[in-house]
Amino acid sequence: MANTHNNVLYIGVTNDLYRRVTEHKSKEIPGFTKKYNCDKLVFYEEYNNIEEAIAREKQLKNWKREWKNILIEKMNPDWEDLSLKFEI
Repeated sequence: MANTHNNVLYIGVTNDLYRRVTEHKSKEIPGFTKKYNCDKLVFYEEYNNIEEAIAREKQLKNWKREWKNILIEKMNPDWEDLSLKFEI
């Protein structure tokens, strides 16, 4: 998740991406994303195994910002809000 100006990033794990993005957008849950207005889904990865997902989350959280930007831009070069493409 990113904020409007793409200068703040949040990395997390969920078992329901649509629900979690909705929570971030509605500011339902206090914390980092609410405080820094991170409500734009700019990147995601899917895993079948929660242990793999958590390991990847930890890995990405330790990355330099430059590396994260490169990863995001491979999937989403314009930093669009990918949640707007979700089918309900």
